[in-house]
Amino acid sequence: MNFKPHSHSFRQAARKLNVKFVITSMPVGGAETLLVNLIRHMDKSAFSPEVVCLKEPGELGNELAAEIPVYANMLLSKWDVSILPRLAYLFHRSRTDAVITVGAGDKMFWGRLAAKLAGVPVICSALHSTGWPDGVGRLNRLITPLTDGFIAVAQKHAEHLVHYEGLPAERVYTIPNGVDINRFRPNHVERVWLRAELGIAEDSQVVGIVAALRPEKNHGQFIKAAREVLRHHPNTHFVIVGEGPERATIEESLSEYRYRAHFHLLGNRSDTERILAGLDLFCLTSRNEANPVSILEALACCVPVASTNVGSISETVIDGKTGILTQPLKWEETAAAMLGVLHDTRLAARMGRAGRVLVRDNWSLQAMVQGYEMLIESIFNDKAQLKGRNAWQRPARSVSDASVHSASVNDRVVQGVSKQADTGGTRFGLPLSESADYHAPQALTS
Repeated sequence: MNFKPHSHSFRQAARKLNVKFVITSMPVGGAETLLVNLIRHMDKSAFSPEVVCLKEPGELGNELAAEIPVYANMLLSKWDVSILPRLAYLFHRSRTDAVITVGAGDKMFWGRLAAKLAGVPVICSALHSTGWPDGVGRLNRLITPLTDGFIAVAQKHAEHLVHYEGLPAERVYTIPNGVDINRFRPNHVERVWLRAELGIAEDSQVVGIVAALRPEKNHGQFIKAAREVLRHHPNTHFVIVGEGPERATIEESLSEYRYRAHFHLLGNRSDTERILAGLDLFCLTSRNEANPVSILEALACCVPVASTNVGSISETVIDGKTGILTQPLKWEETAAAMLGVLHDTRLAARMGRAGRVLVRDNWSLQAMVQGYEMLIESIFNDKAQLKGRNAWQRPARSVSDASVHSASVNDRVVQGVSKQADTGGTRFGLPLSESADYHAPQALTS
């Protein structure tokens, strides 16, 4: 069979490590956005990243196809077992050095199995959920011995993978999600722009949620809480960013509501940094999360957050400091949290400033990218040493690369570990069994 990239082919420079990320599809979503940011910021003098989509490439996959090879529609049907030799052949033919599956389910199973058949040196799984609807599952646990590392996105997420999913602690690595704090930053101009964009008064307060319109995001709780807020603050508006199967249900629930004009369903947006910077409060009402990137983006914009206390959210929404935590499925608590922040502008400003400091110090995009690079390098070189081969060395960098990737591999390992230890955060690039207990940073002043 002839397998061609979804995009035009690229020549691989000598001594680069070819890294393939295997994912179902790439619509607009949190995990998919993180993957795009990771790929775009990897050191291209040392790594050659590619994406393999089992199904259609999706909006973000099509976008990436202009930059790197993106293979799509590898899975012909739900029960297409021929995907195993198909993927294995692709990995072998392109001399793949590392396969990282993104998410659980079929891509985690087929991607790792095919990588093993193809003799890929580094096999890892990056996980972005804490159970339903995207748990690891029995079949994926069965092939755990084939896997060099499982990547968690926060410390509590790592603990969940060990204690509830049954993954071996010595193979679970914590690489915290990261966001670009230069893109996501406070900007008063965006407050004016957002209200003009929505066609509402400049003094209106705006609460927003950015999440795919799926059942586990529980937008119904957000809407019920919003209705309660409108009883007390009729000048408040609510922005819903995202698309998904629940859109019709959400629209129907609002169709005959007298304040329908106060709800703005914006669909998928490429300018979320502008929307977030224009909010007074960000809200998330999910039943299940790992470490949502939307919360990190909001905090980076100095926007306080009211969120359900699920997954690892308490590591970023420090209750009373960067936002307010509520119980899942308790819309009354969400409403009270919204009202508390909207009533107290000083509290909101203080939480917003603390949130940006927290993200800057603990959840940066650069740290996330370096974490992935370090993990791939260390596993690859460990395998080389076992086979009596020379360790892989990074190619010399250009001047433009040096500003971002300035330290040697060994220097960066030391810097990465010591920085995380000093701030009390999780350690990226270390197994969970070697990681210090997590303590939320105490110094939250700007």
